Amino acid sequence: MDTENRAEVTRAAGLVMAAILVSRILGFVRERAIAEVFGRTAATDAFFAAFALPDLMYQLLVGGALSSAFIPVFTQYLARDQEKEAWYVASIFLNATFLILLGIMILGVVFAPVLAPFVGVGFTGEHRDLLILLMRLTFPAVFFTALAGLCMGVLHSYQIFLRPALGPIIYNLAQILGAYLLGPLMGIMAMAVGTVAGAVGNFGVQFPEVLRRARRHYQRVVDFRHPGIRRMLELMLPAILGLSIAQINVIISQNLASTLEEGSIVALRLANRLINFPLGIFAMGISTAVFPTLAMLEAKGERQEFIRALAFGLRIVFFITIPSAAGMAALRLPIVRLLFESGEFTAADSAVTAYALLFYVPGLFAQAALQVTTRGFYSLQDTKTPVKIGLFTVLVNLGLSLVFLRWTSLGAGGLALAFSLSSLVNVALAFAVLGRRLPGLLNWELASTVLKSTGASLIMAVSAAWTASFLEARWPLAGKLGQGVHTLGAIAAGVLVYLLLAAVLRMDEIRLVGSMLARRLKGRKRDGQEG
Repeated sequence: MDTENRAEVTRAAGLVMAAILVSRILGFVRERAIAEVFGRTAATDAFFAAFALPDLMYQLLVGGALSSAFIPVFTQYLARDQEKEAWYVASIFLNATFLILLGIMILGVVFAPVLAPFVGVGFTGEHRDLLILLMRLTFPAVFFTALAGLCMGVLHSYQIFLRPALGPIIYNLAQILGAYLLGPLMGIMAMAVGTVAGAVGNFGVQFPEVLRRARRHYQRVVDFRHPGIRRMLELMLPAILGLSIAQINVIISQNLASTLEEGSIVALRLANRLINFPLGIFAMGISTAVFPTLAMLEAKGERQEFIRALAFGLRIVFFITIPSAAGMAALRLPIVRLLFESGEFTAADSAVTAYALLFYVPGLFAQAALQVTTRGFYSLQDTKTPVKIGLFTVLVNLGLSLVFLRWTSLGAGGLALAFSLSSLVNVALAFAVLGRRLPGLLNWELASTVLKSTGASLIMAVSAAWTASFLEARWPLAGKLGQGVHTLGAIAAGVLVYLLLAAVLRMDEIRLVGSMLARRLKGRKRDGQEG
């Protein structure tokens, strides 16, 4: 990967990760607000379950379509300096997607009673009625979130990352205000109101920049005979399930959890959110930033640079997420206690959530790698392979979930473990295919990163656990101050040990990550102007 491309990827990744970091922190504040105000109850279970199908619709129509079809094709036209033609194709795609989303929103609201069993088979009586009502309120929110996703696809193709990253921040803030301000008055319905308001804000912050770019070229046209649209459809149709595999697995786990004790969905949701913190910040930030570069390199026929860019993204993701997984396993209870234990969320709830978190940990680095490998496939304009692999792993997840529920006493932990194991199968198959297709991708440099990161992470986890035990014996845990000192002190010790070991092992990724952060600091003013 040449210096210019690496610099562009690291600068963009730094910006995206900084904004996602803020968004993820606010996401935790939101989850804490929900736990504190509403607790681990059947009503909270219903709220989380209500989001499952709308989120799946978003992944199917926007997540998969944008990543697999729109960005590669749109970027290809831009790379050839055919902006007018690019916008003609984009206009067709955006118009058609808008109409489809509008139709799905209306159908979702009307047929919510029919759809409810697909996300909460164990809900009955008033809990089922609440689930249906919440589903009807959340479908409009996903409509605006999906429109925001379309805006994101356009802006990312122009290498503009700030506004798309600000949208989720607004979304989370609206939900937090909904919980704290309206929760005492409206109950769990307040979260639906805050969600809709946040979705509208997410779309509103991005749309003006898209409008400025589209003003000269946008057309009110739907022409499915255009070769660019045909190519998008060829790429999109098999990929509609590609990026939604994880979401389908979450729905499977959530639906089965509705048959377990009250609050099991909440425990799985909060544990999954914790896993998604490093996954969202680092893996999503890096894969989002590297994706346009991969698409551009493939469009120009620069295959060796493509391989280097993809390997670069994987190395950075492994370097960060392997220690994240180890640290989260070692400090699972202190982390859950610090973030969520308050108000209606009790110490017993913390223990149940930490238990589920332990079983999600093995799948963290696999999910992170899939963020990059999937975009690698899509940049190659191959959308069928990820779908075939993903559908197989859905069956693996379902089979393992049923086995663990039937023949073990793991409960919600078994559902989390099935999710993790299916993720490991998914990434192993993805590597096997990419390794054959891209000679040189799975080289000693990548293997060395994995081995060194794993070894350093194990030592780091032991040191973090020891530090937590040491601080717990000398600092009272009563109050958030004590919990904060206990948890953050252990995390700081773990990070320090990992970085020292990485330096001793001469891991080049330290320099790459440092360069990424340095470029982010130097380029902040310019990024603000571009966004």
